[in-house]
Amino acid sequence: MSEPLKAISPLDGRYSKSTENLSDYFSEHALIRYRTKVEIEYLIALSIEKDIQELQPFSEKDKEKLRKIYTSFNIDDSKRVKAIEVATNHDVKAVEYFIREKLEKINKKRIFPWIHFALTSEDINNLSYSLMWQEAFKKEFLPKLNEVIKKLKTISKQFANTPMLSLTHGQSATPTTFGKEIKVFIHRLNRQSVQMKNHTLLGKFSGATGTWAAHSIAYPTVNWLRFTRKFVSSLGLEPNLITTQIEPHDSVVESYHSIIRSNNILTDLCRDIWSYVSRGILKQKKIPGEVGSSTMPHKINPIQFENAEGNLGLATAIFDHLSNKLPISRMQRDLTDSTTLRNQGVAMGYSYLAYKNILKGLARITVDKTKMKTELDSHWEVLAEAIQTILRKTGSDNAYEQLKNMTQGTEITQSTIVEFVKLLHIPKEEKDKLITLTPQEYIGIAPKLIDIK
Repeated sequence: MSEPLKAISPLDGRYSKSTENLSDYFSEHALIRYRTKVEIEYLIALSIEKDIQELQPFSEKDKEKLRKIYTSFNIDDSKRVKAIEVATNHDVKAVEYFIREKLEKINKKRIFPWIHFALTSEDINNLSYSLMWQEAFKKEFLPKLNEVIKKLKTISKQFANTPMLSLTHGQSATPTTFGKEIKVFIHRLNRQSVQMKNHTLLGKFSGATGTWAAHSIAYPTVNWLRFTRKFVSSLGLEPNLITTQIEPHDSVVESYHSIIRSNNILTDLCRDIWSYVSRGILKQKKIPGEVGSSTMPHKINPIQFENAEGNLGLATAIFDHLSNKLPISRMQRDLTDSTTLRNQGVAMGYSYLAYKNILKGLARITVDKTKMKTELDSHWEVLAEAIQTILRKTGSDNAYEQLKNMTQGTEITQSTIVEFVKLLHIPKEEKDKLITLTPQEYIGIAPKLIDIK
């Protein structure tokens, strides 16, 4: 890897340690390796098609040798492909010539004609990009998202019964618990996670304009639809049999959108946590040696959540462009998707980086229960809802108006509430209930919501 301090992208520079796992899926080296895999697996699949008599099935030993070309693929192999590309000025053709070189070394020159047989570059590329995305998604992205969900579950259960003041429209509102508020994010993220796990990516393998024309002119008796279904499925993708030269990218865009939704949910989380820190009801653990401000020594800034919010925004902006651009291609093919698609790893990289920062931030927050109680004790007006609801229950037809007149624009204390309730014409048991009620207790069934699946 080149010097990180000279990198243009922060993902390859400042944040390279946090995102290095993704280079196995989204680097140029990774793309070349995936292309090589698809070419080799296609070659093997052709050999076992009974109506293609000119290419005999490979022995198990030969299959192992062929697959070793991509299973042992290393950075020197990538450099060789790039050197060939300088001459060919075509990246996929360079892979074909590289495979020829490898085959010649194992005395398989006779099968040169079958490499990339009847294919267009997009047949290789669309499968390679889908495999890159799918494997990174399953092995890196989803586990990191689930790690965030797991951490949130721990926090939610820990503070299931910890009452806190709600703010709706920035104003004091019906109390909740910190655990229940975190549960809201868990519930939302779980829904996205399930959809992500069940999503499938499509792949095409049908030649220059999606008609299998070259295939059919060479071997009209081969059932190319069945061949394609079997081959694409063997790679772990769902065959798309109705396309132009390109796979239209709709399925991968669906995957992008699922991440956009998760990123928006986590942006919401970051802003709420930031606000709770600002209010003082959340504290952050000190880290020895860490500087919060270059001039204000007392500060511990919520930088992990701010960093995450910024990176989530970048990721979503890139995903949004990819989602809008990729499904659109002039007639049967243009190349605007080629350069654009190379950036899907960048979008995942910013998301992945954000999720890591959220985990770091969540690991250092602590709940200040004393501050939460003090805040609630300063807002007895939140019990107005409870009082007017009891008044409605006991037949009052102007309950809301009574409480509005008492509470709007006025500082309300415990004694204000008690004196007001004492004057109400309601049953004694209801009156006693309201007189002894405190903001800390007015949390409904919030603690029980933690266990809802």
